Amino acid sequence: MRRLGLLALLLIAAIGAGAGWLDSQISRPYRGHRPEKVFVDIPHGTSRWGVAGILRQNDVIRNRVAYALFSFWHFRVPMQAGEYYFDRPVDTREVFWQLAQGRVYVRSFTIPEGWTMFDIAAEVERDNLCSRETFLDLAKRTGSIKELAPNATTLEGFLFPSTYDYTRTTSCEQIIHRMVQNFHAVWDSVKTTPLTNPPSSLSPLDTVTLASLVERETPQPGERPLVAGVFFNRLKRDDPMQCDPTVAYAMALAGHPVKYVRASDLRFDSPYNTYMHKGLPPGPIANPGEASLRAALAPAPTDYLYFVANDQGGHFFAKTLADHNRNINKYRRSLAADAASNPSSAAVPSAKQSSQPAAPHRGPS
Repeated sequence: MRRLGLLALLLIAAIGAGAGWLDSQISRPYRGHRPEKVFVDIPHGTSRWGVAGILRQNDVIRNRVAYALFSFWHFRVPMQAGEYYFDRPVDTREVFWQLAQGRVYVRSFTIPEGWTMFDIAAEVERDNLCSRETFLDLAKRTGSIKELAPNATTLEGFLFPSTYDYTRTTSCEQIIHRMVQNFHAVWDSVKTTPLTNPPSSLSPLDTVTLASLVERETPQPGERPLVAGVFFNRLKRDDPMQCDPTVAYAMALAGHPVKYVRASDLRFDSPYNTYMHKGLPPGPIANPGEASLRAALAPAPTDYLYFVANDQGGHFFAKTLADHNRNINKYRRSLAADAASNPSSAAVPSAKQSSQPAAPHRGPS
């Protein structure tokens, strides 16, 4: 009996010592990795013992056995594959739960509504995802939209504006794939929503093209169906669209981007120039958001044929050319008054953000 008691005491002491050792290995932040900022990639299918080895090899944990024991103790909690970032000493428990919760290293960038593929290409280059040239080359691969828009020559219009997460191993192809996937999801949602006054004569490519014109013409969500209605009326009348952003896009395609469209630019020879060519341009001139897609699918019923920028970030609308010219004069007087009260301010219309001419924008005329 005494021998059994002694063995029990020794076993208890051993368990206590083991527990103390394990706690000492997993409870204190470990400062082994140098430099202290380290990326660790955990491949899919790695065993718990394998995960422990990778973490120890990268000096993230103090002891491989201690981590493995802690991990096996939580055998019901799966480990998540991915790339992890450690920028400070952490204890083994924190490392384990970071992997268990899948808190992988990600960054993000946001594509605003109305950006062109050239804008997006510059942004992904700034974020070191890939070069501008690589992105634009990939944007010429239209296989992912062939069923919807077989005549599209690029992915312009189908790179849906949103916020996108990425890791150090994310490729340009993957980012573009997500953008197009998002477009398809939104398009399917919009198409299944009951619409009034749908322009059934427009193909999906023409609808996205019209949406891109609407997106570039107005930053006001409430105006978009009305702007779409003006353009749709002009299409039905076979009037030229006379949309300044199409001229800006034509010049960007030709390698001559401009911040503001001038009167002389309206003579720039391109099939995208809707001052020189009737109807819609050959394809989208930007990447529209959901509101503009809905506006293009269901333009507001209206008799308006013209619009011009106002001084509130929106537009004046008119049914006749005479009313339109009065709106232009009204806008010019507003600009002159603003310039007189604030001589340091530039008298440049602001309704179109990046494609507004220095002279008052006529809109369709």
